[in-house]
Amino acid sequence: MTVSKIEIDVKTQYLAAQSNPDAGQYVFSYTITITNESSQLVQLLAREWRITDADNKITRVAGDGVVGQQPKLAAGESFSYTSGTVLATPIGTMEGHYLMIDEQGSQFKAPIPSFRLAIPNIIH
Repeated sequence: MTVSKIEIDVKTQYLAAQSNPDAGQYVFSYTITITNESSQLVQLLAREWRITDADNKITRVAGDGVVGQQPKLAAGESFSYTSGTVLATPIGTMEGHYLMIDEQGSQFKAPIPSFRLAIPNIIH
């Protein structure tokens, strides 16, 4: 199965009410929609993130599933979830991959393209 059959769409939001810039805490949420564009059932098993802030500090996060779930997606189905992260700078990026498994038991990585986390109207 080709990895390109998994479509990943990301929307981000800066959460000013939960952030404390004076303390170097910038809180962001991200909503991800995963769409199975293949012809077979797939399941998300795990995730791995690389989060980079503006000071080039890299944080790696890995674990089973997403938001406590390991969703199964039939052909054409989508799954959306919202999660968040805290950066020490007002701008950063996230990228990574999902570990998936298909009906034949073959595991593969679905890449999550790099996306930007930034407070509104920041120039960088």
